[in-house]
Amino acid sequence: MRKLLMTTAAMALVMGAAAGMARAADNVEVLHWWTSGGEAAALDVLKKDLESKNISWTDMPVAGGGGTEAMTVLRARVTSGNAPTAVQMLGFDILDWAKEGALGNLDDIAAKEGWDNVIPKALQQFSKYDGHWIAAPVNVHSTNWMWINKAALDKAGGKAPESWDELVALLDNFKAQGLTAVAHGGQAWQDATIFDAVVLSMGDDFYKKAFIDLDPATLGSDQMKEAFERMAKLRSYVDDNFSGRDWNLASAMVIENKAGVQFMGDWAKGEFIKAGKKPGADFVCIRFPGTQGAVTFNSDQFAMFKVSDDKVPAQLQMAAAIENPVFQSAFNVVKGSAPARTDVPNTDFDDCGKKAMADLADADKNGRLMGSMAHGHANPAAVKNAIYDVVTRQFNGEIDSAAAVTELVAAVEGAK
Repeated sequence: MRKLLMTTAAMALVMGAAAGMARAADNVEVLHWWTSGGEAAALDVLKKDLESKNISWTDMPVAGGGGTEAMTVLRARVTSGNAPTAVQMLGFDILDWAKEGALGNLDDIAAKEGWDNVIPKALQQFSKYDGHWIAAPVNVHSTNWMWINKAALDKAGGKAPESWDELVALLDNFKAQGLTAVAHGGQAWQDATIFDAVVLSMGDDFYKKAFIDLDPATLGSDQMKEAFERMAKLRSYVDDNFSGRDWNLASAMVIENKAGVQFMGDWAKGEFIKAGKKPGADFVCIRFPGTQGAVTFNSDQFAMFKVSDDKVPAQLQMAAAIENPVFQSAFNVVKGSAPARTDVPNTDFDDCGKKAMADLADADKNGRLMGSMAHGHANPAAVKNAIYDVVTRQFNGEIDSAAAVTELVAAVEGAK
């Protein structure tokens, strides 16, 4: 009888362990930095989609819009041998982890669902490594946007700026209205986001030579000095309390009629939409003056880390769910970005979303789709961070434009 009881207890223990394993297998642990209101609402679309497939979601949010803090947490997890199922990641960071052999293989699901035919090659540059799919792109964000308070623009005459001089005139008008002309958060990645647009506004070739080719002559040119001078001019329109402000709080300044404009990627639109604002009625979305027809992009992707075999099916289901056209539409409508697939209809998108999708298609077709320096899609992290440092020091008045040019050349050379 005692032996029977022991056997029964052992069986119960085994069955309980098996149930626990099943629960673990039907779970995805996701590390990300989508913590603002609009971002969290967009991510909830994916959570609910997976829950409908009986896959539970363990959330690992790490605040910080550029993802730097999230990467620090990730390094600790991987080093301890406990990698998450999936990690939100950008550009060269994905390739760096792939080189370390830390990422899983999505080839089977990608081949089954024809990803090669519907995901733009510019994105595949970061979704694949050594010919294998390692990440699932969620969206395409473009970074060279302006978000303008419509009421303030109307008071200024209603014309959106198309050139640098027109932009300066508009910002002067906003100041005269008693507004903070430029809503900005003093964080290195936000400073670099503006610099991205300023450099692009001075020509596609200039941008490519500087940030993609890392050409020393271009980085050290008089044209680059002019780009820094323009940054100094924009700094004069920022309020005194900008240091350390998160980007979504800067968006709120425009939303709440406290500021005229924000220079930010199209994730900012999610904040406007969540606040009940409508494009064309409450805010205006345009490309940074001088960058019309060109797009600097970054793409949020979920890099899939190597996990135990029993967790792979849930991981593959997550990848498939991300690339589902219905999800791509639902998610990006909320997030403010364009779909990562070219075959998603624009039916449910608002005017800014339709413009984003059309601009992306045109830029891709015309060779004017370029990776964003500020968001890790133009050059590796070491180079990006070196540029960050110089841009932020100049923006904060620690060095002048001439010194910034000299330091930029040296910083990039040292980081290569």
